[in-house]
Amino acid sequence: MDFKEAIKTRHTVRKFINKPIPEDFIKLLSERIEKNNKEYNLNMKLVIDNTSGISKTTKLVFAKGVNNYIILAGEDTKDLDEKLGYCGTDLILYAQTLGLNTWWIGGMVNTNEALKLINTPNNKVRSVIVIGYGENDGVPHKSKKASEISKYNGEAPLWFINGVEALLYAPTAMNRQAYMVKGEGNKVSISYKMGPFSKVDLGIGKYHFEVGAGKENFEWVDKL
Repeated sequence: MDFKEAIKTRHTVRKFINKPIPEDFIKLLSERIEKNNKEYNLNMKLVIDNTSGISKTTKLVFAKGVNNYIILAGEDTKDLDEKLGYCGTDLILYAQTLGLNTWWIGGMVNTNEALKLINTPNNKVRSVIVIGYGENDGVPHKSKKASEISKYNGEAPLWFINGVEALLYAPTAMNRQAYMVKGEGNKVSISYKMGPFSKVDLGIGKYHFEVGAGKENFEWVDKL
């Protein structure tokens, strides 16, 4: 399975079975996390068989069998949320290619305990990604139409159409899908309406669009 396939098959899963993640998968995930950390100056961490970073409400009410997760954290900079959204998406899609299920949790995190686990000062925990083997593979979320989130000046090329299609699969807070992506020539801009985790969602959207469109076919610009 490649990342384009992973985008279409990955869905949120909230109930997990008691099946351990294989050691070779843990090694692969940890290496992928470390690569992102170095490239984007983050401090994400894979936590296995430890639930302290998850809120009690999540464990008691919203989830089942949650034992493993990736802490999304880094130095509290202006672009932290967008970087975590972008890199977190890389990790959930990579996990999907390994046959693992995921759930991206925003607000229901025990941030104090999560900070203890990463043990790095001056860092901020924004969310966690629960990871493991789900009771099922989840179901697709309700999606907007391409025309509701995109505009292209002229006849849209295939790479732009494919990028928008991939963007429509992106998980967003409360499934808002509040994107607007615009294209002209080989230039593309993307924005997201302000709201809870809007910059995280912006990073998620950028990654999805890049996978669908192909990074070699366009360049990001701030505004069109």
